[in-house]
Amino acid sequence: MDLPPRVPQQSGKPQEQGPAFLSRGSGISRSRLARGGATLRRTLLEGLIPLLLIVLVLQGCSGPTIGSAPGGSPAAEPAASPSGSAGIGPGESSGSETTAPLVGPAQGTVVVAGGGILGLEIWERFVELAGGRDARIVVIPTAASEESFPENWPGILPFLDAGAETVRVLHTRDRTEADTYDFASPLQEATGVWFPGGRQGRLVDAYLHTRVHRELFALLARGGVVGGTSAGASIQASYLVRGDPETNQILMAPGYEEGFGLLNGAAVDQHLLARGREEDLWELLHRQPHLLGIGVDEGTALVIRGDKAEVIGESKVFIYDARHPVRRPRALDPGSVFHLGERTEFSIQAPAEQSRSQP
Repeated sequence: MDLPPRVPQQSGKPQEQGPAFLSRGSGISRSRLARGGATLRRTLLEGLIPLLLIVLVLQGCSGPTIGSAPGGSPAAEPAASPSGSAGIGPGESSGSETTAPLVGPAQGTVVVAGGGILGLEIWERFVELAGGRDARIVVIPTAASEESFPENWPGILPFLDAGAETVRVLHTRDRTEADTYDFASPLQEATGVWFPGGRQGRLVDAYLHTRVHRELFALLARGGVVGGTSAGASIQASYLVRGDPETNQILMAPGYEEGFGLLNGAAVDQHLLARGREEDLWELLHRQPHLLGIGVDEGTALVIRGDKAEVIGESKVFIYDARHPVRRPRALDPGSVFHLGERTEFSIQAPAEQSRSQP
């Protein structure tokens, strides 16, 4: 029986088995493959090490990560264009704001009314913002001249007519009492607070920088609403106009120029057209041009959520901006929505107008 020829051994060593993925007779030796693999690994390492060093250096020098503002807090997104698809309409919550508001409250709602007879629409909007039938409303009539106000004071009737079931009166002229926990405790449970008209200086004397004042901010922070008419509207701004407790004829009254500050960098005047006050706020803005002037006529209110301000009622609201090259207030009709921070009006079309404008 013939045996197959023997395969000669090289260098006196047994022939090595190649890698599993190589077929015999491929013409590539293991040693050559090893040398090629080592060269490939060395080339990759030489290329990756500089890249890793560059990444580490960039991370160490760039400060906060992308998407963070200085200090590590999340960076604010740019504000939506008033005319864009993210335009804000009446009744939306302040949560749709992309940046912190400059003028209005970060949470909750502020309502400033211009005095006179307010229509049911304004009272119903306030009650709705406070929770409707479940609203717990506190009325603070201290701007008026009376020394006491009974629990059945007629000033609470508009809220009852608008659907509220729980309304109470809170009043004092004693700052010490206003700064106590017991006196201010009803505000901790309130969902809405309203300041009627009178002299705004009386509100300063009784409540500025007391526990009552602080509870107003706490109320807004939990999503409540603070409103007022006439003197009760002016007191809500950071700058207080007509603050003299004895007269409303002094626009800038020394010692009474600080309001509650629920509206930052702003001044609110009222009874604007009814009392011929259209030009008065220019005097203030001439001295303090950074302020935003807001003039509200009688029977009208501005509903402010964040920096979005919606006009409701029967007359007009006027916006005064000293930065504008033309000294003329911008008149806003009912239904208008104005961005107090950007000082621009939102462009809003009714659905019927949108359908007509589409091809």
